[in-house]
Order: sequence, then structure tokens, then C-alpha cells
Amino acid sequence: MDMEPFTAGLISLEDAQQKMLQQLTPISDSLNVSLFEAAGRITAKPINSPLDVPSFDNSAMDGYAVRLADIAPERLLPVAGKAFAGAPFSGEWPAGSVIRIMTGAPIPAGCDAVVMQEQTEQRDGGIVITAPVQRGQNIRRIGEDIQAGKQVLDAGVRLGAAELPLLASLGIAEVNVLRKLRVAIFSTGDELQAVGHPLAAGQIYDTNRFTVALMLNKLGCEVIDLGVIADDQAALRNAFTEADRQADVVISTGGVSVGEADFTRSMLEELGAITFWKLAMKPGKPFAFGRLANSWFCGLPGNPVSAAVTFYQLVQPLLATLTGQTTRIMPLRQRARATQRLKKSPGRLDFQRAILSRGDDGVLEVRSTGAQGSHVFSSFALANCFVVLERDRGDVEAGEWVEVEAFNSLLEG
Repeated sequence: MDMEPFTAGLISLEDAQQKMLQQLTPISDSLNVSLFEAAGRITAKPINSPLDVPSFDNSAMDGYAVRLADIAPERLLPVAGKAFAGAPFSGEWPAGSVIRIMTGAPIPAGCDAVVMQEQTEQRDGGIVITAPVQRGQNIRRIGEDIQAGKQVLDAGVRLGAAELPLLASLGIAEVNVLRKLRVAIFSTGDELQAVGHPLAAGQIYDTNRFTVALMLNKLGCEVIDLGVIADDQAALRNAFTEADRQADVVISTGGVSVGEADFTRSMLEELGAITFWKLAMKPGKPFAFGRLANSWFCGLPGNPVSAAVTFYQLVQPLLATLTGQTTRIMPLRQRARATQRLKKSPGRLDFQRAILSRGDDGVLEVRSTGAQGSHVFSSFALANCFVVLERDRGDVEAGEWVEVEAFNSLLEG
């Protein structure tokens, strides 16, 4: 299918990502923080275990510690004692007897196996084992999970609910992490008013800066909020200069579309080396990326949905690359069946907000959240995924297969 004339020459999202990310060098400044303060931080170097896990042989079951030489069919075995987690058996273990043992308890010296209690019968004076016993069964050996000195986390790992309990289980009280990225943000436009203030005639709320700040906080960045900058050349120059002085990354919203009545383009050409891209992407065609004197710059579109989508698809991986993250941040795309007609014009890769669920037949299916205009932010509040429609694809009919990308933690709540 032919591209629309107005989309000719637009750069693809994949090319934009590649051109952007290949220029970046991750930060290296690090510090030690308490494990209780490490959530969301990025490991600066690999972490090795200081101990064996388990640190001693222990029981995997509630049952009985036995010696194979004592076992015979229908033989009554008296219970010589008990072993609990934190309270091991410490007495003498007579021949021809067993020790009652609980999950996690240290294995008594001389024990060959643990028989789960369900494979025994209680008799007067002891127990009878009712199933075959193999040497080593139900015993967790020292170092079986993790050996002392073994690497448990690589550098570049974002620490969360899976990683931090692991470190806690190893007795690691603090961890070396990268410093937080410093990101300066501002919006341009005389029509913008900060959230929480009354609107004057012709004004709109500065949704974009609010949204970007929320997402940056969720990504663990240090946010430097410079507010709304008026459409004034001197004010804009001061904003860029101050942002570049303080930050690793500068993000502006608005002022990168053709025909906008402001000075963003000329200011960027004066202060840095900027490549303006017109992306073959919807929403989000106008997007700027480049280098200022001390920082990287991203210029987001003015429309709220366009700003959010370009942040998600372009700025999010940029920030992850600058922090050296090795963990995957974007979910794998998968196929789903459209339950309704989706409108699409060929020419741009289209990220439509949608709801992914499983049909009665067990197949993944997806439906639109409704109006997909770049100003309709309610489409995000209802959605849990993007329907990713190929650049040259046209309308999608109900029942057709489409590619979907479930929201990651940045958007899922």
C-alpha cells in the first residue's frame, strides 16, 4: 500500500531509537545506600553472595530424619527427639530410632534422608515408614541454592521486589548504586497554566510537564522543574542555560512542531547540536533529540498523548541506557485478535490505546478505548496496552490479528 505524500521522508521509530541510543554513554558515579533505600535504584557493579544458601544442610519437609541402616519393612522406629528451625537436635541419637524434624531445621549428624510425615504411620512407641527411602531425599544441601562468592546480580539491574529480598536473605545491608539521573523539565507557551491555578482566558493547563514529572519520579530520576517558560527569546535562553548547567537530560514540551510561535528551534541551534526528527509515528510525529553543552536534550510534542507516547517509546529507553540498565524495560509484543474495527491510515506506525483481555475461547483479544486523538488523554486512563499498527497498514477489521504491547510498570498504575 502506498504511503501518504505527507509522510514521505519521516524517520522510523526504530531508526530514531538506534540513532539516539548509540550516542549515549552511561553515567558511572555511584554511592552506597541502605537496602531500605535501594528500591528503584540501579546496581553500579555486580553483587556476589557473602555466604552459602542454605548455610547448613536442612530439611525440606516436615517429617522424620532417618538413617538408611535403621529402615526395614514394618519396623517400628521410636522417636529419639525433635529438631526445629532455629532449635536443632543436639542430643544422642540411638541406633534404630528417628528424629522428628520440621522444615528448615538443621539435619542431624549421621542423617541419610528425611521421610515426609505423610509417608509414615503413627504406632504406639514410634512410627513405621510406608514408602521407599532414597539417600539424600528431602535434604537441602549447603550452598545448593547459592554458593558463597557466586554473582547473584549483575551491574545495571533495577532493584525491586524480586531483587531486594534476595539481597536481604544474604545479609547484605547496603548496596552500591548509580546516582540518580538529574532531569530538568520545562514547558513553553504563553497559553499554559500550572495545575492548581485558575485559568485565564485562552489558557490551558500544563498537562505535559505534570505527566513527564510523574513518569520521571516513577523511573527514579531527580526532577528539576523549571516551570512554564514564556514565548520570549531571553527567557528561553535562560531556561536552556540553567537546565543544561544542572541536569544530565533536559526535556521540554511544546515548541518543536512546524509553525509554532516560539523560539525553541533557533535557541537549540544556537546552544547545541540538535537533530530534529519528524517521526513516522502516530501520535508523536514532532520529536527533537540532540546534545547541549553538558546534557542531552529531548523535545516532546505539545499534544498530551503525543508527549506521553514519545516519552514512553523514546525517552524511557534513553534514561535506561544512561543508567546502564541491563534489565528489559519494554514488554515483549504479542499477537491478539481485534474485536472491532480500528481506523488507521497508511504512512505512520500507530500506537493506539486499547484494552487487552482473554476471550471465552482463551485467545488474547483487544478492543479500542475509543477516540484516539492526540489530545484525548482519557484513552490512557482506560487502557492497559498499545495496539501497534504497522506503518503501511490501513484499517483493521474485527477478527484480524494485530500486534499488542502491554504497558510496563511506567503506565500500568
